Amino acid sequence: MKITPQCVVALTWTLKDTLGDVLDELDEPVEFLLGGDDLLAKIEESLQGHQSGDRLELHLEPEHAFGDYDEALVFFEPRSLFPAELEEGMTFDGAALPAGVNGQIPRDHIYTVTEIYPEHVVLDGNHPLAGIAIRLAVRIEAVRQASEDEIGRGTLGTGFFKLEPLMPGNDTLH
Repeated sequence: MKITPQCVVALTWTLKDTLGDVLDELDEPVEFLLGGDDLLAKIEESLQGHQSGDRLELHLEPEHAFGDYDEALVFFEPRSLFPAELEEGMTFDGAALPAGVNGQIPRDHIYTVTEIYPEHVVLDGNHPLAGIAIRLAVRIEAVRQASEDEIGRGTLGTGFFKLEPLMPGNDTLH
């Protein structure tokens, strides 16, 4: 079966930066819904017409991946507003940030704690791969029709490098 909109693909991949450093590897196939919210548009576009067993080498500039780095999404907030067990790498949904944080913080982002100081915490609303061109070696492991339920949800819940709030110590991006 060839990949078309509204189908499910099982993928494995190796993600590298432009220097060739491995950022992420997915050795076991994971299913993604095409035509939903699971994959970046450029990846979906590149997969169209391919089938199980095909391999693709993709180069994505920041504007086609996770966007340019935006310094306006970095905030310094009082350490006292956050839980004692706060760790670098923890993420917070902007809509659920502690009371008392800067009222100018956009609430529609996921914020990563990038640094912790005695008096303040650095929150970064950029995706960890923002501003980075990426190279993605993809293998299509399987293709199937999406069910009506999957299409209705718009996702299989396995989005491509999406951040999930409150995930301390997560060292992978998928």
